[in-house]
Amino acid sequence: MSYIVPIGPYHPALEEPVHAKLYTEGEEIKDAEVFIGYNHRGIEKLATQKNYIQTLVMVERVCGICSHSHAWTYAMALEGIAGMEVPKRGEYIRVITEELERLHSHYLWIGIALHIIGHDSLSMHTWDDREAIMDVLEELSGNRVNYGIVTIGGARRDIDDVKKMHILEMLDKIEKSMNRLTEILLNDKTVALRTQGVGVLTTEDALRIGAVGPQARASNVCVDVRKDAPYAHYEDFDFEKVSYPTCDVFSRVVIRVLENYESIKIIRQALAMLPDGKINLGTKIPKIPEGEYMCRHEAPRGQLCYKVVSNGGEFNERVSIHVPTFKNAPTVPTMLKGNSVADAGLIIASIDPCFSCMDR
Repeated sequence: MSYIVPIGPYHPALEEPVHAKLYTEGEEIKDAEVFIGYNHRGIEKLATQKNYIQTLVMVERVCGICSHSHAWTYAMALEGIAGMEVPKRGEYIRVITEELERLHSHYLWIGIALHIIGHDSLSMHTWDDREAIMDVLEELSGNRVNYGIVTIGGARRDIDDVKKMHILEMLDKIEKSMNRLTEILLNDKTVALRTQGVGVLTTEDALRIGAVGPQARASNVCVDVRKDAPYAHYEDFDFEKVSYPTCDVFSRVVIRVLENYESIKIIRQALAMLPDGKINLGTKIPKIPEGEYMCRHEAPRGQLCYKVVSNGGEFNERVSIHVPTFKNAPTVPTMLKGNSVADAGLIIASIDPCFSCMDR
């Protein structure tokens, strides 16, 4: 028999409101629609009523998991308008914080995926490692979520030898546990049965729809802003742009595992090569001339874009934010088709959605 099965917009399994409508024949999903817009917060409009430092604090709250990415991308846009040259040490500190954020974001996603699969013991081990990353972020910034590391023209907090040692000790610890986690994720029968061949997004569909970040790379579309359009001296670091060809949920697990190793490599190199000198251009509210600038950034979920328009006054004329979930959410109906209703939750979660970002 044919059924319409709704998931959301308000559902115990959803942390943020989204509505997926599944058209089914028995247990098989024949078609699907996704509806968004339940969580609008008006951040872009508020930005036109705030000065640049106030906006910097506000955009960090667009997303709790990618908070540093949003603050950094907004700052890069202002720096582009003003023609500021950020001190290299400040840029390296931004990179270190960004890759720590990418690690904790990927660990978060892996833990949630394992919980949905039903592998709760491994989910808890994963989140235990994530706690070590969060502790280091708290030591660097004073906060576990919104770090406040970025200021316009550089970084707000420096990394001394003690903090550097603690970061390296943490990386050694999680890399050892990551090796064991990788072995289980790639060979465990429960993980394989729930992820392999599930939620397929072919390379052609990923290109057609415009997927970004780990979602695209898991469909063998090798895009990464850090490599394709390097910023903040990412060209100084030796790391790989990873992709995987199976195009299913399993591929999305593998991509995040492999990217964790690459982030660890980048952090170690940045700490080893951390330049001497200033970390910012001063802490006063900067004078931003009239102009506009658009920049791209590789956030943990994929390409994040900010376009900022300044009229030369105290406030933003316009701030336009284009988040990766906005590009990846349209892939969900394609991935759901042909799968069972029981797999719908995992398939939707596999894009690592942030509907708060999308409904900014």
